[in-house]
Amino acid sequence: MEFNMKDGGFYGDFSYGRLDISGDEKYGIKPYQLLVSSVAVCSGGVLRKILEKMRMEVQDIQIKADAIRNIEKANRIESIKIHFDIKGKQLNEAKIVRAMNLTRKNCSMVQSVLGSIEVTETFKIIE
Repeated sequence: MEFNMKDGGFYGDFSYGRLDISGDEKYGIKPYQLLVSSVAVCSGGVLRKILEKMRMEVQDIQIKADAIRNIEKANRIESIKIHFDIKGKQLNEAKIVRAMNLTRKNCSMVQSVLGSIEVTETFKIIE
């Protein structure tokens, strides 16, 4: 990956397009938002694959992610809470709990931040 300086931040050109990054939202997405997004969306993608392998009919997954930051320690991220609203037909709660445990073990972004950032996941079935 390569990033170039611009007014107010940096940008990178990727195969899907340009990504603008800045500590000021006027100029791009904030670095902490990228980190939280990476953890949340990685988890969502892994969860989706696992649920499909379990032959559950998932129609939609909505993800909400909240980060708690410590302003006294360089505004670092202390914890990330991820909540999944899972919509589908005849979803099995026990299987989803098992899928959530597998997701945590197999999401590279969650595994990368464990020990530094507390990550908690919850879900709700929407039918």
